[in-house]
Amino acid sequence: MPATRRPYALIRALARPVWRTLPRRALATGAVLGLLLAGIPRMFSAPDDGWLCLSVLRAAALAFGLGLAFLLDDPARHTTAAVPARRPVRTGLRMALVAPFTALWWTAALLLVPEQGRPPVGAVTLEAAATAVLALAAATLAVRYTETAEPGIAVSAGLVGTALGAALLLPDRWELFVAVTDPRWDAAHQRWAGILAVAALVVVCRMAEPTQRWRVTSFAHR
Repeated sequence: MPATRRPYALIRALARPVWRTLPRRALATGAVLGLLLAGIPRMFSAPDDGWLCLSVLRAAALAFGLGLAFLLDDPARHTTAAVPARRPVRTGLRMALVAPFTALWWTAALLLVPEQGRPPVGAVTLEAAATAVLALAAATLAVRYTETAEPGIAVSAGLVGTALGAALLLPDRWELFVAVTDPRWDAAHQRWAGILAVAALVVVCRMAEPTQRWRVTSFAHR
């Protein structure tokens, strides 16, 4: 029993300090911007415009993803690397603390979109989940393979670039951002499911602190 209770005691002890270090400003900015975007159809009295409703939900998911890109920012990263709690525990706790807020936020975003033009909830939620986990995967890789304590700005810029590249450069047979009435809708969401699975796998497999870091300067001196 003591061995079983020890992890729970550790998590309880970490919960408050980890909560205090969350990038609340970045998360709040992404959440507020996303809700404003989700409310655009009501502002412009376009409840029946299905493409507009789908587009604003996708934009809202991206805005919130930009906030999540800052989740692993830790100015004290190099001083906390040697604490007894391993990085997977601290990182997993950060994600667990944000998960309920994320679910509530997405529910609010869906409700802001008029019901007449609201796209299929399951499919658009899959897109939002893939976007969020992709942001976390990019942040996890940045922490894993760089010395940067606050990679959020670079990760968010990469996320925007990836979204624009996917929207503009992907061939038709790999299209992700399709309309509800498009015959490629189901196939596109199979690809979204694949993105979600791969991104989640990256988060799980690359969450630990590396034993040896890649250093660009070391190659430059060879």
